[in-house]
Amino acid sequence: MKPIRTVLIDDNPHAIRGLKEDLARWFPEVEIVGEAEGVVSGAKVLRQARPDLLLLDIQMGDGTGFDLLEIVSDLRFQLIFTTAYDEHAIRAFRFAAVDYLLKPIDPEELRRAVERAKQQLAWQADRLPMLKDHFEKKQTPKTIALHTADKIHIARLEDLLRLEAEGNYTKVFFTNGKNLLLTKTLKEFSDLLEPAGFIRAHQSHLVNFAHIREFIKTDGGYLVMVDGMKVPVAVRKRVEVLERLENVK
Repeated sequence: MKPIRTVLIDDNPHAIRGLKEDLARWFPEVEIVGEAEGVVSGAKVLRQARPDLLLLDIQMGDGTGFDLLEIVSDLRFQLIFTTAYDEHAIRAFRFAAVDYLLKPIDPEELRRAVERAKQQLAWQADRLPMLKDHFEKKQTPKTIALHTADKIHIARLEDLLRLEAEGNYTKVFFTNGKNLLLTKTLKEFSDLLEPAGFIRAHQSHLVNFAHIREFIKTDGGYLVMVDGMKVPVAVRKRVEVLERLENVK
């Protein structure tokens, strides 16, 4: 079994020791590749270790776990928060945490959280290469798996209206007016979906070309989607957008 490269960050050495003991008892496949006690040291460890899984405290001496996540927002890993404070839960899940464990941590809750992280890591390993293989072979799939903090949603590409970056996660808007908060960056979706008829009109916006209603050339240039939403077009994208619109048949 492939090791799950794991980093532990907590300013309490007793907490780290307890996590290591519980993880060793339940998950022999978990390999601890780094430890840290704060934001600055944690950022260094994460960039060096590039883990699959991070167990992260929130309140630390030199800042918060959220501060750390902002610093390493370009890195991808499964995230489990460990903290004594429950008021941060909503914000934690906006950072796409697998789980949020309150101290003192119940070993059984830790076990379930790591099991969920393992499932999501397995999905990432199996699903994304399969999708990329479809695109490379010009066999555009009709559906895509959309990964939220607690579920995997299967959606038809034609039902996706647009996607918008929100920090290190992405919000997808559907033609039926619904939306989902996804745990991947817009760039990852751009790499998958641009070959399937989507266009990165702006650094923060990826749109389904089939659902563009019009392109307004004034006010810097923007797209109007079929739901009436206005999406800005970056200056460097204007030519590409115009050319594709002119070639619509």
